[in-house]
Amino acid sequence: MKLDVFQIDAFANRVFAGNPALVCCLADWPDDGLLQAITTEHNAPVVAFLVDRGQRFEIRYFTPLGELGLVGHASLAAAHVVLRILRPDLLEATLDRRSGTLKVSRLSDALLAITLPVLPARGCEAPAGLDDALGVAVTEVHVNQNQYFAVLARESDVSSLAPDMDMLMKLDRDGVIVTAPGEHSQFVSRAFAPKEGLPEDPVCGSAHLALVPYWSARLGRTEHLALQLSPRGGELHCSLRGDEVRLAGRCVLYMQGTIHI
Repeated sequence: MKLDVFQIDAFANRVFAGNPALVCCLADWPDDGLLQAITTEHNAPVVAFLVDRGQRFEIRYFTPLGELGLVGHASLAAAHVVLRILRPDLLEATLDRRSGTLKVSRLSDALLAITLPVLPARGCEAPAGLDDALGVAVTEVHVNQNQYFAVLARESDVSSLAPDMDMLMKLDRDGVIVTAPGEHSQFVSRAFAPKEGLPEDPVCGSAHLALVPYWSARLGRTEHLALQLSPRGGELHCSLRGDEVRLAGRCVLYMQGTIHI
């Protein structure tokens, strides 16, 4: 068996930036054990597996720790493979996840977009240990089923954070997102998910499904430039469209190859 595989840097305008993801193309779904073995063999943070069903594509996401229901940057990487490599005649496509659908589109020669339902976060009290884990006093916190969101005053507060990963592991959510108004963008963020094997996520697309509704309400606008201040950095063009969020960004092909099994 030979499988085409691509490594894409998503939400990036150059290689070695944004968030890397492998995209592996399949003729049909093999046993889950093989998908996990491929992911483990590459030691990749995430592999998006694609099956072409003609008018639609099916997608699944695997990490070394198992399968996830959604990975935002890997979805944008898959959009690059579908719309720029496999089916360059298409302007948009639908990717069927196990728990829903994902719309991908080509906005321009540079920008690709994914559209997903919002995952709003509600205001809450700061959980015990959050201040100590982040090393700052947090006065505004929101939460959804997956993540805590800590809102800080300034971009510099976000960029200078050095969280204690062991303490973050003790919280009752998989990740912590820290955000603030941007100096050269509408907002900035960083994402920490040590429970998922990611001390810091270079660019967390799924977090923006909550960040975009929050900042839209706070700033009174629906279009945003968002910067992720991880060491690799990332740039997202975000739009709130009713109960959906469109995340657009650039992708760069780093590697193309063949898996032999």
